[in-house]
Amino acid sequence: MDISAILAKRKVSVSFEIFPPKKQDGLESVKQSATELVSLHPDFISITFGAGGTTQGNTAEIAASVEKQDTTALAHLTCVRSTRTQMEDAIASYKAMGIKNVLALRGDMPRDMAEGENVFPSGLTHASDLVTLLKNEGFCVGGACYPEGHPESRNRDSDIENLKHKVDAGVDFLTTQMFFDNDMLYSFLYRLQAAGIHVPVIAGIMPVTNASQVNRMVDLSNAYIPRKLLSLCDKFRDSPEAMWQAGIAYATDQIIDLISNGVRGIHIYTMNKPKVARAIMQNIDSITAATNGLIGA
Repeated sequence: MDISAILAKRKVSVSFEIFPPKKQDGLESVKQSATELVSLHPDFISITFGAGGTTQGNTAEIAASVEKQDTTALAHLTCVRSTRTQMEDAIASYKAMGIKNVLALRGDMPRDMAEGENVFPSGLTHASDLVTLLKNEGFCVGGACYPEGHPESRNRDSDIENLKHKVDAGVDFLTTQMFFDNDMLYSFLYRLQAAGIHVPVIAGIMPVTNASQVNRMVDLSNAYIPRKLLSLCDKFRDSPEAMWQAGIAYATDQIIDLISNGVRGIHIYTMNKPKVARAIMQNIDSITAATNGLIGA
């Protein structure tokens, strides 16, 4: 099913994200994780994409295995270090495997980029270029957005302008990068409305179950870390069990607040850990059911 149709039908959707293994011998383990996530009945499962051929085939295989279990898959596709042939092959694989939904991404710039290297050999230098290609191939297309601004943007206004260009190219929905302060998202949503961006926005939530994750998350997403979360990490840094429980509680609180304030899509970055997704779903199952009219509110 097209994700745009799912979002139109559900008052609140819940989805998960997983990533393929870097080595081929880890593929079956990730597929098993995907199966465990399917058992939690998400609205869809998103599968990331490795640049330059590292996990491209695995993305399609995992997405196809999800679809075979009657769960919608969202396969990622990036521009960085992908040739036009690689991208066309990936698109052909997705279509052959019955994948109807693709998240179009430029991709992160490689940290090992050599001086003078052309990291866009396909000629597609922006996600909006890829959106146009995918829409022409008949896919339902998602895009990424950054509530606190893309790390490479000059400022938040230029970031919104670039996002508007991507939406105008045909994006059906947006998924946010992780954020840890809901006020950042609410402010972002107001700015989107003012800019004339009206596609559904799915809120990306990253449960912090290991204190060492925080610095990496800031680097990846440009996210502000609230004092409350920093205090949790400081207090429970040396107690893995306590940190795990506190991280699940923090993510749960974020999600409940978002749903209470009318956010209609929740996307959980699971880090390939079904245990994390299961714990959060147990905390919010009655809330999502009541919101969707499945039980008495």
